[in-house]
Amino acid sequence: MSRVSVGFFAIALLAAPASLWGQAVQVDPKLPEYRPVAGVSGSIKSVGSDTMNNMMTLWSEGFLKYYPAIRVEIEGKGSSTAPPALIEGTATFGPMSRMMKPGEIDAFDKKYGYKPVQLGTGIDMLAVYVHKDNPIEALTLAQTDAIFSNTRKLGHPQQIRSWGQAGLSGDWKNGPISMYGRNSASGTYGYFKKVVLGEGDYSNSVKEQPGSASVVQGVANDKFGIGYSGIGYKTADVRAVPLAKTADGKAIPATTEYAYTGDYPLARFLWLSVNYKPGSQLDPLRREFIKYVFSKQGQEDVVKDGYFPLNATMAAKNLAKVGIK
Repeated sequence: MSRVSVGFFAIALLAAPASLWGQAVQVDPKLPEYRPVAGVSGSIKSVGSDTMNNMMTLWSEGFLKYYPAIRVEIEGKGSSTAPPALIEGTATFGPMSRMMKPGEIDAFDKKYGYKPVQLGTGIDMLAVYVHKDNPIEALTLAQTDAIFSNTRKLGHPQQIRSWGQAGLSGDWKNGPISMYGRNSASGTYGYFKKVVLGEGDYSNSVKEQPGSASVVQGVANDKFGIGYSGIGYKTADVRAVPLAKTADGKAIPATTEYAYTGDYPLARFLWLSVNYKPGSQLDPLRREFIKYVFSKQGQEDVVKDGYFPLNATMAAKNLAKVGIK
């Protein structure tokens, strides 16, 4: 029986193979193999990002193969729940799909006298999804802003409320755009608001969803739907629209070759937040779990969940942040 308990949301692990939706993804062979050590015991409580629920589950299940007596509980209500849980000491780890905000860092620092550490565990491409039958070829960030916001901070001249206004014709021309997004507790909500809406306001017509998978499901069931969610949640019933930073820029698809180049405008790290005092040594449980995350096996889990793995150099830099060589 699994000792991984997932609270608040039922997790259905994605059936992605060791490739990302048909794209060849290779784990760096220079990554270290994880090897178990003696003296690891206790329990892990993860509080934070819904986007990373599947990943935390995969890491935990992999870790439990080496340490079957460990108990793991995963609570995924949104990235904004991670910092308070770390501050109060009720979470071992705080997965987040965004960087901590200055106020969250200051609150942690005020209590502990040092800042929390955020470890970049893998790379996500936030995708803008439409129904699989939608023929839209590409969108600019300004167009996407004009669809999802009332404020149009990126400068599009008018709000886009029909697919005809987005450039479609025929039966699609008069189709009303139906928007799906995350709730305000989500790091994905905050990231999209910052990068795509230019910190503007979401349209009141956006249907807020409690999880990443439910955004994709909403679009899959709505011919005129559009929504944003991590690339790891892509299904055969939706299509990720190529995005261009500017009107005269190249539209970049959310595919492997653009995950590391910086060309895709919505690529981001997925973070694991931890309470680590500089110069100290982590307890064996947290140390070994983090070593597993940045091992060959842990990064294979990243790929299995539909995200992009780190190379050995990136992994080593993250381990050094918490005193692991």
